[in-house]
Amino acid sequence: MGDQVGRVRDVVVTLRVGTEEPRVLGLVVEVPGRRRIFVPMTRVTSIDAGQVITTGLVNMRRFQQRPTETLVLGEMLDRTVVLVEDGTDVTVEDVGIEQQRTRDWAVTRVFVRRPGKGLRRRGEAFVVEWRDVSGFSVDEHGQGAANLLATFEKLNAADLATVLHGLSAKRRAEVAAALDDETLADVLEELPEDDQVEILGKLEEERAADVLEAMQPDDAADLLSELPQADADKLLELMEPDEAAPLRRLLAYSDDTAGGMMTTDPVVLPPDATVADALARVRQPELSPALAAQVYVCRPPLETPTGRYIGIAHIQRLLREPPSALVSGVVDQGIEALRPEVPLGEITHHLATYNLVAVPVVDESDHLLGAVTVDDVLDHLLPDDWRARDRAMLEADPGLGPEVTRGP
Repeated sequence: MGDQVGRVRDVVVTLRVGTEEPRVLGLVVEVPGRRRIFVPMTRVTSIDAGQVITTGLVNMRRFQQRPTETLVLGEMLDRTVVLVEDGTDVTVEDVGIEQQRTRDWAVTRVFVRRPGKGLRRRGEAFVVEWRDVSGFSVDEHGQGAANLLATFEKLNAADLATVLHGLSAKRRAEVAAALDDETLADVLEELPEDDQVEILGKLEEERAADVLEAMQPDDAADLLSELPQADADKLLELMEPDEAAPLRRLLAYSDDTAGGMMTTDPVVLPPDATVADALARVRQPELSPALAAQVYVCRPPLETPTGRYIGIAHIQRLLREPPSALVSGVVDQGIEALRPEVPLGEITHHLATYNLVAVPVVDESDHLLGAVTVDDVLDHLLPDDWRARDRAMLEADPGLGPEVTRGP
């Protein structure tokens, strides 16, 4: 038995003139560290259900798509093409590849579906030969992203961001357009800044404003700071005033200070709230683990900037108290809050000294402005391209795609 190399993520083909079948050039394989490499079909000795066998050495250089190359999963599926026989529009749902007498591999068949009629939600599905359809070599207008989204529907936001990062710019925009606002907001928070700006710039302005509203305020402010000032101002005007206000406050601070890194949506409760109230709030699924780890107790008003900040109620302490107890009775007042102008180095030292996952930020009058979480600090400590760097210590993602194994 050979060694496992990784998992197949896509198939690279080159389209040819007329009805000539596309030649399969190779496979895009994800190896440990989330690196995507190219395995030529000349290295493939066998393709079975759930497994691809290769031979020889594998080049570990990162895959870069060339202009003449097409990705089957990323660019061919869900495309609208035309049946040559009757001119009917059909949607591509899958393709079949076969090895030729010349030992080359080619796309020989296409699994397509007709549009549904009447009360039928889905139309007839059937397999045709490659030569029996047309429309693959023309502009990709009308190509959707439904199949691609269905393929990756079980991925979390970070992994879906990795997928989007590896797609062509056109396909990335299509997938982003098909995502709902909440999911797209979560994915944008995980993408490099260049991808964020590119995707946001291709959305309708009203929808871009809606997506910014769904993002964490600190991430949305970071993204706005990367845009031209006129574009950022326009989006802020399109946002709801109560959603735009915290972003305007965050944009007033340098991005490497507590004010620039903080989120303005920590869990805030008044001193007369009960432990049961606090636990109900931290159970909310949209909260990150860092924000759910502690509750900030303040005098009203409870929206940031709040009334006078009193202290922190840690979740470990809350779990040990009766539900009817008041949070004011379990407040930790020994953790010093930070001022918004405090630099990154001091924030890091503060978190490490007190073993915290988040730290409150207050103004000169002790009003709570927000909280800096450890994940925000890590984003600023790591290199700008950390998401794209190799993570060789990680195990390969056990997600979709057959295993690729180097033969004995």
